[in-house]
Amino acid sequence: MLSSVRLRRYGYVGAVLVAVGAVGLALSRIVDWGDRISPLCIAMVVGGLLSMLYSPWVRFRARRRSSRYAVEGDYDITDDNIMMRSGSESGGIAWDGIDRVTDTPEFWIVYVGRMPATVIPRRYMSAEDAETLKSFMAERGLLNS
Repeated sequence: MLSSVRLRRYGYVGAVLVAVGAVGLALSRIVDWGDRISPLCIAMVVGGLLSMLYSPWVRFRARRRSSRYAVEGDYDITDDNIMMRSGSESGGIAWDGIDRVTDTPEFWIVYVGRMPATVIPRRYMSAEDAETLKSFMAERGLLNS
């Protein structure tokens, strides 16, 4: 996955392309040879806009993909592990095996190694339970925003 710094660069490069393309389009209306640079400037503006939209698109896809990890069912979170139960399936992850937890507005993404192992949806817990879990993960140094 791309880091937020690298994704931000796409936005900056896109803004520069849009600005240079817009200046080129304005210039192409003034000079005699403007019809030669006009297609290039339009391509720069379009490429810049696409580059600026790349970061939100990647984030949207990551959120959508991560939400499929959520299990609708019962979550039993103790000091030792996270147990998930849904229908006839159940599974658990020991806190000792968790490397990090990413905090998003909708859920927490639990990582074992570099791979997301499960998602804990916030909609299934009270605000008090969510705050207790958040402070527990922060105390263990697992929480990344």
